[in-house]
Amino acid sequence: MEPLFLTPYFRPKIWGGRKLNTELHYDIPEGKVGEAWVISGYKNDASTVNQGPYKGQTLREVYLSHPELFGNPNAKEFPLLVKFLDANDNLSVQVHPDDEYAHIHENDSGKTESWYVLHAEPGAKLIYGHNAKSKEELESMIKEEKWQDLFRYVPVKTGDFLYVPAGTVHALTKGIMVIETQQSSDVTYRLYDWDRVDKKTGKKRDLHLKQSLDTIVVPHSDPKLDVEHEKVPGAEITTLAQPPLSPHFYLWQIDVNGEFKWGLNNHPYLLVSVIKGEGEFTYQGKSYPIRLGTNFIIPNGMKKFSFSGKNLRLVISAPGEN
Repeated sequence: MEPLFLTPYFRPKIWGGRKLNTELHYDIPEGKVGEAWVISGYKNDASTVNQGPYKGQTLREVYLSHPELFGNPNAKEFPLLVKFLDANDNLSVQVHPDDEYAHIHENDSGKTESWYVLHAEPGAKLIYGHNAKSKEELESMIKEEKWQDLFRYVPVKTGDFLYVPAGTVHALTKGIMVIETQQSSDVTYRLYDWDRVDKKTGKKRDLHLKQSLDTIVVPHSDPKLDVEHEKVPGAEITTLAQPPLSPHFYLWQIDVNGEFKWGLNNHPYLLVSVIKGEGEFTYQGKSYPIRLGTNFIIPNGMKKFSFSGKNLRLVISAPGEN
């Protein structure tokens, strides 16, 4: 029994930069990458196991061929996806569908996601929600291109957390870097793209106005999450999201100073990303070095384990009820 350490799948983006290379020290291709899918079992965009008995296999392959490592789940596909995103420019303003709409129209899962802000330039604001009071007002503001009146801008700083349910208008903006935990889906409806022209095609990128109008929740309201803090020997645990308010995933920030003993605690497996510092993960006397940018899965069967380090910060998730 070993943890599944993963090599990310990298995606170039028109808005991407090089922070994933310079700050996380990923060996990525030249050019502006934008997204590192660090824990992904999604179709052809899956991350790859880089050590142990499953080395060279994608997470999707391991999930499908060794369900016992994941508690023999009912879900046919790996349900969660974790990314690092480097916004060197504004992302398109977009919305994601819920499960029902995505299943009918896209043959895919819906997409509820969350952002933990790893870095934000001073004065940074992102788009989170909208100001339309009715579907009719929303449609009118889109038709008349009253974008600045429509979009709701929210100031953010390093360490902030935002939960982004399906149906929420949203966009990261220039100078923000996040770790995103989400449902495993790539269904995105582009509402507005700053009138950018794709250098490869010489044309503006397609918008998805009908699908956006179908799926945007009106009026917008910020989700209510019960953030909990708990001090335990060797660590402080911050519960950022959990069912029933977050039905698709549990999410924790864990700050380790010393040795922190933990366990699966009835979860089938855990997804771990190191977002600060370095240290060790230990299971049954065997230790594995971990540092900023390390990503791995603690499989079913590893009931008890420990983390050790100084100023070590982890983002850990587990599949939810859905």
